[in-house]
Amino acid sequence: MIEDENAAAAEDLAKRLRLLIDVAVTETGSEPTYTQIAAYLGERGIKLSRSRWTYMVNGHRYVQDQRLFDGLASFFDVEPGFLTGQHGAATPERVSAQLDLVRSMRAARVKAYAARTLGDISPAALTAISRYLDEEVSNR
Repeated sequence: MIEDENAAAAEDLAKRLRLLIDVAVTETGSEPTYTQIAAYLGERGIKLSRSRWTYMVNGHRYVQDQRLFDGLASFFDVEPGFLTGQHGAATPERVSAQLDLVRSMRAARVKAYAARTLGDISPAALTAISRYLDEEVSNR
């Protein structure tokens, strides 16, 4: 049971980190790199190895390091409670405001991928795929 809870907590943290990375992309135009994040944390005396970052952002392991969470929350300019999924922690207003844009950007990447991958797809089929993705984005 505890193993399932840890796996769920790891995946929840990963989703929140990926969301914050996507929001950072919409705000700055580029994705924050591991090197930037590790340097920021290092200036605050917090060590983050590349492997730990990778398994955190991919949800492969459960992490319990409040100091690390505090540093990451500071980097992404959110409350630590949001990052850790603390009960009752609200989604930051600036993150909520960016969610529609993030979803649109993700849908645009999928559309571009579909167009490249499917090659000789008919215009009608590509339009149908685009319409479906647009509907999915607007439903969320």
